[in-house]
Amino acid sequence: MKISDQLREKIEEQIATGELQPGSSLDEATLVEQHGVSRTPVREALIQLAAEGLIEIRPRRGAVVTSIGPTRLMEMFEVMAELEAMCGRLAARRMSDAQRKALLEAHHACEEARDRDDSDAYFYCNEQFHSAIYAGSQNQFLIEQTSQLQRRLRPYRRLQLRVRSRLGASFKEHLSVVEAITAGDAEASEKALRSHVVVQGERFADLLASLNALSQTAQTA
Repeated sequence: MKISDQLREKIEEQIATGELQPGSSLDEATLVEQHGVSRTPVREALIQLAAEGLIEIRPRRGAVVTSIGPTRLMEMFEVMAELEAMCGRLAARRMSDAQRKALLEAHHACEEARDRDDSDAYFYCNEQFHSAIYAGSQNQFLIEQTSQLQRRLRPYRRLQLRVRSRLGASFKEHLSVVEAITAGDAEASEKALRSHVVVQGERFADLLASLNALSQTAQTA
């Protein structure tokens, strides 16, 4: 993984956990000193974070962390669920043999990560799994819009996987998605992905509890 990608992930998590609060300034020189890297990967990381919508780069103020409250976060997950449901419906009808193979490979990789109880490894395999579904939709505009929101929610989806028992539940949900897509069942694919992605009720409460716990840990560290 590139240095800029590693740095981006560190900052993503700091934002998601509240270690970096909304309005916090991200100074290039400070980041260079904190992480022991050159300015180039720092700038690359900030550009990526701005593209994700997690920070804003303002004239004469530099980079500033944007604000995403609980209501906004739930709204974003609701939209994400609908976009992925649409991807699943189209993928069930349009996915090529090569794309089905890529989906199955990502699914098996998720299984291996689950068996190791490695949430970080599962997260990366999970991204490949979902990306394979986006690609299978064969709709470039939909792929672009879904990928953009996916990047915005990336740190929160990562934290969600650290909630107790979530890896096992996620993998079971993946299995339903795979079975529906490979069977060419568009309606079942849509339903399975919507329920897999949407974060409501207890799942949303668990996510917020994880965010609060990590924020308190960061503040006392």
